[in-house]
Amino acid sequence: MQTLAKHSSIKMVGANGQISIGKQFAGRQVLVEEQETGVWLVRTATITPDNEHWLHSPQAASDLSRALDWAKTNTPSDANTESVMEELSKNDQD
Repeated sequence: MQTLAKHSSIKMVGANGQISIGKQFAGRQVLVEEQETGVWLVRTATITPDNEHWLHSPQAASDLSRALDWAKTNTPSDANTESVMEELSKNDQD
């Protein structure tokens, strides 16, 4: 069973309403939940913007896995650069 408090410390809320929780959390996003008046739960969190949710879908993971597998077995080459550029040029005109 996990204990609620592993470490307690006293902090002073500054005139600007801020509390420093330590440099080890600098630059991290946190989720602050007010559980009741004067009681806050602060948790580190990773926030995904709405327009990036698709990147975490099973389909995106599958597509990425297949692409990485393909890249492992197909070494890069610029042997047919001209034909690729011509094909791309044709697609741009359509």
